Amino acid sequence: MSISEHIQSQHLSRQALVYIRQSTPHQLLRNQEGLELQYALRDRAAGCGWPAIRVRVIDSDLGITGTSAAVRPGFQELVALVSLGQVGIIFAYDVTRLARNCTDWYQLLDLCGLRQCLVGDQDGVYDPASANGRLILGLKGLIAELELHTIRARLTAGLLHKAGRGELALILPTGLVRDPSGQVVKHPDREVQSRTELVFATFLRVGSITKVVRYLNEQHLRLPRRTYWGDIVWRTPTIATVATVLKNPAYAGAFVYGRTRTVPTVPTTARSTPARRPMTEWRVVIRDKYPAYIGWATFETIQAMIRDNHSEYDKNKTRGVPRPGQALLHGLVYCGECGHKMCVEYKRGTRYICNSLRQKYQVPVCQSLPGDPIDAAVVANFFAALSPMELDLYEQARAAMEREREQVRRAHEQQLERLRYQARLAERQYQKADPDNRLVTAELEARWERALREVKQAEDEWQQVQSRQRPLVPISPDLRAAFRDVARGVPDLWRQEAFTPQQKNALLRCLIDKVVVHRAPADTIHIRIVWRGADTTSFDVPVAVASITRLAGADEMARIAVERFRDGKSDEEIAAELTRRGYRSPREWTVIPSTVRTIRLRRGLRRPRPGSRPRRAPGKLTVPQLVKVLDVPLHWVYQRIERGEIQIQLDPERKLYLFPDTPEQIAQLKELKAGRIQSVLL
Repeated sequence: MSISEHIQSQHLSRQALVYIRQSTPHQLLRNQEGLELQYALRDRAAGCGWPAIRVRVIDSDLGITGTSAAVRPGFQELVALVSLGQVGIIFAYDVTRLARNCTDWYQLLDLCGLRQCLVGDQDGVYDPASANGRLILGLKGLIAELELHTIRARLTAGLLHKAGRGELALILPTGLVRDPSGQVVKHPDREVQSRTELVFATFLRVGSITKVVRYLNEQHLRLPRRTYWGDIVWRTPTIATVATVLKNPAYAGAFVYGRTRTVPTVPTTARSTPARRPMTEWRVVIRDKYPAYIGWATFETIQAMIRDNHSEYDKNKTRGVPRPGQALLHGLVYCGECGHKMCVEYKRGTRYICNSLRQKYQVPVCQSLPGDPIDAAVVANFFAALSPMELDLYEQARAAMEREREQVRRAHEQQLERLRYQARLAERQYQKADPDNRLVTAELEARWERALREVKQAEDEWQQVQSRQRPLVPISPDLRAAFRDVARGVPDLWRQEAFTPQQKNALLRCLIDKVVVHRAPADTIHIRIVWRGADTTSFDVPVAVASITRLAGADEMARIAVERFRDGKSDEEIAAELTRRGYRSPREWTVIPSTVRTIRLRRGLRRPRPGSRPRRAPGKLTVPQLVKVLDVPLHWVYQRIERGEIQIQLDPERKLYLFPDTPEQIAQLKELKAGRIQSVLL
């Protein structure tokens, strides 16, 4: 092959780089001929005039895709050397080895043109600084990117077509296997089947992934997991493990493809992270393709419960899991002022607060409402809607607990059976070993002992679980008849505190979708209950306020109270009349006499105390009156009386100091104040 006319002495004085890359580790192992062809470019560089000492091979990108430069250290090294002006030519078998991305490719061409660096492949040598060279290289890069897109599109189309028929062999979850004919069946180990069923049954009972994990750990039950080689191992339950089981549609018998999509973390890199699609966006869903552990309707119910249980329920507009706090409407209350979901606060009792706008814009809290009156009013309406239904709660709970205990008992028995089999297997292996081969028998003996310890531990754990279980007492026929006579219902159990706050919250969610609250007047909360099915119920609830002025109709109530006072009515009579008219006190649902007294005292309307003596006497001045006349502090008069500078006796009838209201006596007291005399005799 002839030497290209583009190669000049300035190029020969610099390095010749040979860039070698294979796209995948599989190609690196299998496509050895292609790898040898790329390494043979060293001879091509020597034939073009570069001595062997100036030929440098960059092969650190073997097994790495060329779709991005960010994950290729060899390509980054090449770009750095070109930027420093140390490279005269870059050899690659074809441009697809350098880049499959036009963004990276054109940046390299611009850099090579700026630094007078040539590019060579199996077809020739090109100068990126020239128009023809840049045209040819640009077309080759464009074709390389298009080729990658075409290959990927063709492969993806075939994959989607096969997935559309449900014949694509996806990785099956633990609990499902393929038989030799390729048919999907349940795992032949019955313990694996029953343990998987127990996970779904427990979640439907407790309603939370965390509670499922806690329950399984309390029962000392492990979950089956599949290793890389397909073997079953039993491991301690975790939140991630249980969530994987509950969210996999294969357990509902459905073949699903396209549950996730790849999202690049940085636009310029090839790294990407999987993001889950919502169920409505799954690309392929074929039901009844696999043997099912649960029905599809049950699977959809579980997914809805998991979405509602999301910890960021305020942000995601979900109701959250029922919690043990005293607030019965946790996760159901919405602000009627701004429309955001309200949170619960227990600092000043139970309160519902709307702090969404404060978190975003640092503005004051939208609403802060007392929780107890809201809960009581909503519960009363809930009972009104539930009143036609009478539930035998004890029998249902007892039957559910019996089913639960039966599942746990079967799980423990299967676990013990598996461990005992492993112990017997270890014993048989030990018995078959040659006693003289101590290296083997010692290891087999250790395995046998370890298996026996696991059996003993599992038996002890099962005994502990059984000792903690309380006997389920059935209801006798006489007691059942008594209950029917009394017609016990949910409201009775509610008032008897038979339910925990979590159970109360769960019961309310059965019928209530959300509760919208709005405090229009200061002393009234408007509540709108949105029931399941979109029916609504609206009503007002009075709440306590801080003062009389915040009551609706406070001015009219004060006017009536003043009129009745002037008519000679007592505070108790005025309070009773105001209550009949529909008014109330700030913290009571009726008008109390102290509210009437506060209204009239603020207007200077006082009643004489029964048996009290008048505190005024004609021609006399009391101490407070004398203080105003002399313009002195109150203690000044009492100090002078105590020292004897003012000689006066208490009035025997009124038990007060009474000073003569005459000009002479007032003049003497002023002289005493000025210090011109030492004492005054009154």
